[in-house]
Amino acid sequence: MPDLDAETDRALSEQPPSTWQTVVWNDPVNLMSYVTHVFRSYFGFDAPTAHRLMLAVHHDGHAVVARGPREVMEAHTQAMHDFGLWATVRKDPA
Repeated sequence: MPDLDAETDRALSEQPPSTWQTVVWNDPVNLMSYVTHVFRSYFGFDAPTAHRLMLAVHHDGHAVVARGPREVMEAHTQAMHDFGLWATVRKDPA
C-alpha cells in the first residue's frame, strides 16, 4: 500500500511557492517626488525605475513594487504605511 503522506508531501513540495505582491496605491496626500524618494530609499530602486513606478501609481492608480513570499510582502506593506503611503498585499495572479 502506498504511503499517502509521502505522496502528498512530494506533490506539495513540487508546486512552486505562492507569490504575493506589495501594491502601492495613489493617494491625494503624498507628492510624486516623495513617493519616488521612498521607492529609492526603501527598495533601492535606481532613479528611472523609481520614477516609472511612481508614474504608474499616479496615472494608473497603483503599482506593484515587489513580489515574493507573503511574510516579506507584509513587511514591505507595513514599511510603506510607516512612510505614509497606502499599500496592500495581494496574491500574485501569475
